[in-house]
Amino acid sequence: MNGIKSMLGRWLVVMATTMVMLAPLQLHAQSQSPEALVRDNVESLMADLEGRKDYYANNLDELEALVDRNLDQVADFRYIGASVMGNYFRNATPEQRSRFADVFRQTLIDTYTRGLVTFDYDELRVLDAQQTQRYDDQASVAMEVVANNGQVYPVSYSLRLSDDEWRVVNVIVNGINLGLTFRNQFDQAMRDNNRDYDAVINGWSPEVGVEELEQGGDA
Repeated sequence: MNGIKSMLGRWLVVMATTMVMLAPLQLHAQSQSPEALVRDNVESLMADLEGRKDYYANNLDELEALVDRNLDQVADFRYIGASVMGNYFRNATPEQRSRFADVFRQTLIDTYTRGLVTFDYDELRVLDAQQTQRYDDQASVAMEVVANNGQVYPVSYSLRLSDDEWRVVNVIVNGINLGLTFRNQFDQAMRDNNRDYDAVINGWSPEVGVEELEQGGDA
């Protein structure tokens, strides 16, 4: 049971960070607000998975390809990778920076793909009441994940305007800032591996425990 709960915790994290990546996005900032972008793609995700869970469970490669194919259109993983590396980004080689972004992305894809066909949830909903956007190039979108036991996990996406398109750059789940959490994990891994970038990148496996998610944070 603890193993299942731990996996569920990891899935909630990657679900939050990649939920909007499954639907084909050809929508530019001029035509859609960040809220509409997230809302439309959550609805598209639900429609795409409706009645096909068993099929995807037996064809994980197709679901993973679907996630991978559309990933670059919604998440700025170069920006996220640099943010997670923090101060270490400056001394990393261009190859190491690029490789970490790719490894970080693939880790989320693999876990999320399996989580989609393994765990049950009742609803994914974008909240009707959203905070006013303070900056022209930054926005946040609030939503909730309702588990099948009735527990509600608040989720907040941070988006950044890049090349006239809104891109997800961070997520806060139940008050836990995942970008900051992963940055701290990268820092600890660098300390544990004597600043060996390649060792840290090769062994990267970000995790947030289910107990931590259930207790929440104050981000």
